[in-house]
Amino acid sequence: MVRSHPQGWGTGVRALIVGGGAREHAIAEALVRSGAELVACAKLRNPGIAALATVYGTFPETEPTRVAAFASEQRAELAVIGPEGPLEAGVADVLLAKGISVVGPTRAAARIETSKAFMRDLLRRHRVPGSIPYAAFQEPDSAAAYLREHPQDQVIKPAGLTGGKGVRVLGEHLSTVEDAVVYVREIFDHRIGGAGGVVVEQRLKGEEITLQALTDGTIVLPMPAVQDHKRAWEGDRGPNTGGMGSYSQADGLLPFLTKEEYRAAVEILQKAMDALRTDGIAYRGVLYGQFMLTVEGPKIVEFNARFGDPEAMNVLPILESDFVELCERTATGRLAGASARFAPQATVCKYVVPEGYGEKPLSGERIDLNRAALAASGARLHYASVTEQEGTLYTTSSRALAFTGIAPTIPEAERIADQGTRAVRGRIFVRHDIGTEALIRTKVEHMERLRAEARQAG
Repeated sequence: MVRSHPQGWGTGVRALIVGGGAREHAIAEALVRSGAELVACAKLRNPGIAALATVYGTFPETEPTRVAAFASEQRAELAVIGPEGPLEAGVADVLLAKGISVVGPTRAAARIETSKAFMRDLLRRHRVPGSIPYAAFQEPDSAAAYLREHPQDQVIKPAGLTGGKGVRVLGEHLSTVEDAVVYVREIFDHRIGGAGGVVVEQRLKGEEITLQALTDGTIVLPMPAVQDHKRAWEGDRGPNTGGMGSYSQADGLLPFLTKEEYRAAVEILQKAMDALRTDGIAYRGVLYGQFMLTVEGPKIVEFNARFGDPEAMNVLPILESDFVELCERTATGRLAGASARFAPQATVCKYVVPEGYGEKPLSGERIDLNRAALAASGARLHYASVTEQEGTLYTTSSRALAFTGIAPTIPEAERIADQGTRAVRGRIFVRHDIGTEALIRTKVEHMERLRAEARQAG
């Protein structure tokens, strides 16, 4: 039986976190900080979440009936779904059918992430600002013909989920049109991203930014802007990954992002929610907008239907509002009048990953964490994908540990995060340049150069 809270939600709410990565560890911390009693379920046991939860169910979080049965057994009143896999599987739908409030959209609403063709069509039909030219294909020959006819400035994406690793840019990852055609056929032959087909989009020039928001489908509560770094190697080189690290600025903007551009991105999130609502699709959860900031303003790269990873580690630790209350308002359509307050602090998050991550990661390797050195650094640790045996940590093929520095300025936060990563020993790799003044300067100069070129051309 689900308990009711007629006087509002707060201390003692039984909250379920679905998922077992660093993002979910950050969500779990925010829930407990707001007084929730935490239960958790995920395929892998996350040591950080396990330390916070009264019960931890270890089974695939993409199995809706098992998640719902566990939630009912544990008398969960509120569920927060972390990864995209459970959303695509319809976990939210089954939990809602059990009478449990859910922060996470239904399977139909989550298509804004899980189907790039659906997302682009939605934006085009409703004339959402920030949209870009695209074409979607259900078989390889027509996609190949389109690429040969339009060989300039194209981005090739599997239409379904790829964990942020399926995007290839013509002229960057792919040298020639024929390389792009080969990749298109690979997507279909190997069912990369499922059977959703291929989307070809206009390549955008600028700097990528992330803007996350809580939404009940009507109201949008935005969070500080974040810049993620997908490339595996320093200097923004190498293969795309799930994200090697990220940073945010104390004022909620970024060194190259103005207030007006931030507001334009918020407006795009709002218009996307309006479009779904107009189509009769209810959306309650987190909406993550991945934008390219161009000289014409923010353009939509993609939407995600959940917190970002690593971006959750930038925003949730500095959230000053009651997270449980915000989640409950989100889940029950009562965000009107609510506010999300964040401490005026900069953050830098850096991931420790196994050697070879992004290509051939080393799995099953022991990593040693010097907890005294971690404490001395002041960095916050969030466990990602590791296994623990008798107190010893081992890598999987995915990201291992995330370290976040929080301070009044980005350089101070960067030093804290970097010192935290140095508390780990083993066959690991870290992008130490994330959040450094040198790398950020290249971002600022890039946007200045693009703006200057636009002024000269205009």
